[in-house]
Amino acid sequence: MSKIKKLLLDETKYKITVPIIAILLSFLIGTIVMLLTGINPLGAFKALARTMTGINFDKLFTDKMFNARYVGEFLTTALPITLTGLSVAFAFRTGLFNIGAEGQLLVGAMAATVTSIMLDLPAIIHLPIVILSAALAGALWGFVPGILKAKYNVHEVVVTIMMNYTALHMTNYLLKKLPGSSLIKTVKSNPSGTLQSDFIASITNNSRLHWGIIVVGLSILVFWYIIEKTSFGFELRSVGFNPDASKYAGMKVTRNVMFSMMIAGAFAGLAGAMLSIGTFDYGRILVGFENYGFDGIAVALLGGNVAIGVLLSGLLFGGLKSAQPLMQANGVPLEIAKIISSLIVLFVAMKYGFEMWLRTYAKKQEEEGK
Repeated sequence: MSKIKKLLLDETKYKITVPIIAILLSFLIGTIVMLLTGINPLGAFKALARTMTGINFDKLFTDKMFNARYVGEFLTTALPITLTGLSVAFAFRTGLFNIGAEGQLLVGAMAATVTSIMLDLPAIIHLPIVILSAALAGALWGFVPGILKAKYNVHEVVVTIMMNYTALHMTNYLLKKLPGSSLIKTVKSNPSGTLQSDFIASITNNSRLHWGIIVVGLSILVFWYIIEKTSFGFELRSVGFNPDASKYAGMKVTRNVMFSMMIAGAFAGLAGAMLSIGTFDYGRILVGFENYGFDGIAVALLGGNVAIGVLLSGLLFGGLKSAQPLMQANGVPLEIAKIISSLIVLFVAMKYGFEMWLRTYAKKQEEEGK
């Protein structure tokens, strides 16, 4: 039996095979849509490949073959998406649905902006305070649905959806009150309180990539360690799967539900910091959601709610998102990237159907082998 067949039929690897099938089917259908509408699919795939690798495949072996700026911008886009993916995945792993990552991101971005602008401290003190304030703001925003769920069994989806809109309008109001703010943005952050780096910009052809890449790396490790290696993480997962049995076993159900939403909120708050003191060096007054939090739901689903999976899916969705301008330049509508992203979510949501098909296929293979 071929290695591909073994991979498909090994149930222990379904967490890998189902996302791979979802991605391949999504790109296949996206290609069919492009062909049916008279669009050359090569333009889309070249744009995606150039965005994620920096290589211009039309100018191989020339001095214009590689541009590090594309890689830097791609990673810049992927950072907040990966963190919101961690936020949603953490809640999923503990039996909760955190659809409020968008609002938690917004309050995290606001807290980072305020502490960056209003404080004047040495960078070694200032920057950690700014990052910590973003995480704490997100955690506090997650505390509200967490305590309502734990104490009064109010569904977290309803609360977090409403709090997203509250966060949008509240943060806009507070940012406008900062000294020197205009109707669209605040004044620039203090250099000591930002993640931006002249060094990283110099090696990525003046891209907006910043030191937030270290924050995201540490966040992935923290997620993995808490969920997989600690008794606290085990309790969180246990409470999520069966709160009654966990309570009978002596676990503190109310506390764990609350902590779960707070930790999820902290990850989303850090995603806000990636934007306000990383990608930009000022706070932005937004007219609507940018959907980083909602993209995090897709990232968590595709990544199987595990650390390495969220990282890889965050890179994929970051690539699809950052490739849209280049796709348009190649004559491919940006909606094609959105179609592919949506199809990935659709097929991942059908994972039980795929698993059933794989088991049926495995049974036929066994019968034919007899």
